[in-house]
Amino acid sequence: MFLVLLEYQKSSEVMDQYVVAHRAHLATQFAAGKLVMSGPQVPRNGGVIIARLGAREEVDAMMQADPFISSGVATYRAIEFVARATHPELAAFAEELPV
Repeated sequence: MFLVLLEYQKSSEVMDQYVVAHRAHLATQFAAGKLVMSGPQVPRNGGVIIARLGAREEVDAMMQADPFISSGVATYRAIEFVARATHPELAAFAEELPV
């Protein structure tokens, strides 16, 4: 599992030009079962994505295809983690710790 933190590099006016394409990209990733949740940070200076992917290379490929990243209006940082404990409604996302 990966926590992906986006940091906006441009003003909200510039970011807004890419929002529709960014959300369409995320919708495709959700439909493919790759994302658990996503949304803007508060205050709106970046975004947060929780991705259900097995390898860092998959995260990088997904993010490079994101219009926010490919246009250079945002950067991202991916943090891999093991979702060992979850709320009962998210139990399907729980992972075993590596041996």
